[in-house]
Amino acid sequence: MSNRLYVGNLPPSFDQKELEGLFAAVGAGVRFKAVLDRETGACRGFGFVNLDDPALADAVIEQFNGRDFGGQSLRVEVSERREGRDGGGRGERGDRGDRRAPSGGGNPSAARRPVDKVVHSDAPSTEAPDPRWANELSKLKSLLANQTSTV
Repeated sequence: MSNRLYVGNLPPSFDQKELEGLFAAVGAGVRFKAVLDRETGACRGFGFVNLDDPALADAVIEQFNGRDFGGQSLRVEVSERREGRDGGGRGERGDRGDRRAPSGGGNPSAARRPVDKVVHSDAPSTEAPDPRWANELSKLKSLLANQTSTV
């Protein structure tokens, strides 16, 4: 069974061969596939890396997570496979048998293994601000600091 990594924050126009070459330099059996828009055929800004050797997954994450590629900071993390989809996606049609929701009417999330992954939330973070917004955040802070009260 191969391991799968999520690669996000890809630039709008990037050379897929160059990115595949970067991942292939880590070791043998590393393959990258970008997710393309069905209508336009353009990259949707993310893709997946499949690895034959599970030991390479940590090396790929450590080497490429946060790395600058095409002016963007790549985001590389462990990908969690979906068991099924609401709304009749591929898992419902059955054309991808490995992702189909389990039959029998049970709770599909009960069969999932716990995975350490990044979880997004609207709750305030105690970590440093997202570097993509750091410049705007500093401008807002300076505007608030310079603002005088007219009350």
